[in-house]
Amino acid sequence: MQIIELLTPSYEAAWLPWAVQYFFLIGICATTAIMATAAALAPRGSGMNALLPALIAVLLVSALSAPVSLLADLHQPGRFWHFYAHFTPWSWMSIGAVLLPVFIILSLAFVLAWWLQRTTLLKVTGVLLAMSAASILVYTGAEIMAVRSRPLWSTPFLPVNLALTGWLASIGALLLVARWLPGGLKALPQDTVRKLSLSAVGALIISAGLWVASGLTGYDSSFGAAFELFRTYDVWRFSMFGSAAAGLIILLLLFAPAQRHTAPGYSLLIAGAMLATAWTFRWILFMAVQGVPKYGAGLYLYSMPLGSDGLLGMIGVLGLCIALIAMVSMAYQILRAPVSLR
Repeated sequence: MQIIELLTPSYEAAWLPWAVQYFFLIGICATTAIMATAAALAPRGSGMNALLPALIAVLLVSALSAPVSLLADLHQPGRFWHFYAHFTPWSWMSIGAVLLPVFIILSLAFVLAWWLQRTTLLKVTGVLLAMSAASILVYTGAEIMAVRSRPLWSTPFLPVNLALTGWLASIGALLLVARWLPGGLKALPQDTVRKLSLSAVGALIISAGLWVASGLTGYDSSFGAAFELFRTYDVWRFSMFGSAAAGLIILLLLFAPAQRHTAPGYSLLIAGAMLATAWTFRWILFMAVQGVPKYGAGLYLYSMPLGSDGLLGMIGVLGLCIALIAMVSMAYQILRAPVSLR
């Protein structure tokens, strides 16, 4: 009998929890920008147009908070400058350094045009903003998909699922923020919100089904890698069952009678489920996948730091979002922002 001892070296995580926060917030921001553009172009008085004030609030909060998480993930704000001084067009991260400032500027310009009630300028800026938001969704997904050494990342379904979960989170953020705006939840057209929510969940179900089908037919190796983790490790089984359960809970909540959706507690439950689902997906995508060795067996153990690179930083981002929501709410109340385009 032989005894073989295996030693596993300790590796630093390449993606920190700051990345989870950034991809969560930028996903909300980009998908909210697309919905806000659709609302601005929608006929006046329509359900979609009535969502514009709340979408503007979510867009502003996420557009201001997302870059903070990105700069924190880079460890040193000065590193951002290197993307411009040493531009590398074959790197998605370098391309993103150009796309992101354009997107943030267009987001703020869109908010300003709405605030000043410049309808024509709002629509023109909105079209540019929607195109810029699409580029952000492409760059953030491709930045991870480009890592071919990890099958769970190297799949075309990853950018799609990032975008769709970002859309789901933006609807949750809409329901959350709207309660502090003039008119509250009753100002939201519930039928429109429900249709958007069901569309997002339905698109996620279709995407998951296509991913499974592509894996079973041998076109996508990421499904095989995920199934092996599901079969081998309890924590991955729990994560995948939890994801399916979260989707089922959201569907059940959405199919409840329409009058329930205006209840503060019920809408808060729906919003929390949507936001938690999107955030957990990104945590698994970044932190859990990094715990899977590229070569060898077992899982790397990861313990989240309690300082600024971990728990404290996440709490700080949450505090920043709460402060921004409070400021936006106060601005709506003090300046009596319009509830629809005039």
